[in-house]
Amino acid sequence: MSETYLGDVVGPLPDLFPGFDETSVLVGRAELFVRVGGEGPPVVLLHGYPQTHACWHKVAPALAEKLTLVIPDLRGYGRSSIPPLTPDGLAYSKRAMAEDVAALMAKLGHDRFMVAGHDRGGRVAYRLALDRPELVEKIAVLDIVPTHRMWATMDAGMALKAYHWPFFAQPAPLPERLIGADPVFFIDWTLASWTAAKDLSAFDERALLHYRDFFREPKRIAATLADYRAGATVDREHDQADLDAGRMIVAPLLALWGDGGFPAKGTSPLDVWGQWAESVEGHALPCGHFLPEEAPEETAKALLEFFGR
Repeated sequence: MSETYLGDVVGPLPDLFPGFDETSVLVGRAELFVRVGGEGPPVVLLHGYPQTHACWHKVAPALAEKLTLVIPDLRGYGRSSIPPLTPDGLAYSKRAMAEDVAALMAKLGHDRFMVAGHDRGGRVAYRLALDRPELVEKIAVLDIVPTHRMWATMDAGMALKAYHWPFFAQPAPLPERLIGADPVFFIDWTLASWTAAKDLSAFDERALLHYRDFFREPKRIAATLADYRAGATVDREHDQADLDAGRMIVAPLLALWGDGGFPAKGTSPLDVWGQWAESVEGHALPCGHFLPEEAPEETAKALLEFFGR
């Protein structure tokens, strides 16, 4: 177990998944840290920004009663490796991250599986469903609309709410230096500001230790920004290519969103996803952006009903 700095004290990061196995799996140019537990059909749970696999700890016990859970840290995040950045942005594209997931599941012996992704993890999930439809049985996306849609509808109001999208996409080292000047303040502010309550009350303090710990590393801050820079460039181009070719997600898709989150402010997410997937269902939950931690019971219930059907 890795160590974290708690003020002047050094100690192990808390284990939020008792009974789960933990390992690291080499998948091409990345090595993913992953938790595995539960019993039943396989489901990959993918976290978002600015978090790690720990964001699933409140829903994992209920899901693990019916499902085999594979819960990795995305490349560059948490305890996974940090592949070198590339000028073309491809190293942190959702296509590259989706291939990480495909390789991970193959190495774990799963040739077909379900996937749920929150935030950036949701973008990896839908890219995987588009690029590798033969692998994905069902997909759930939590509090997102497609990347292409986000940029295409970025008006003044959305730019103020989702300021981090254009800010993170600025060339290095500007965002790196500004965030790195006080990373714990930045991550706490960001987490609190995206909740319905506008504070940190939804987060277990042990999970916050995980998020703050990885965010202190300058190389990981740079990797997460590369993720967003890819979103402004190659990810958007990949989405546009799918739209132009008429490619649709063929796996049944569940869209969940917080009634206080970004997707709730515009066109219904069901209408948006209906332009990208052949079969769409879903609804809002009573929370802000962080569904698995702000509304864990409702999130677990919706995922179990969808994946277990």
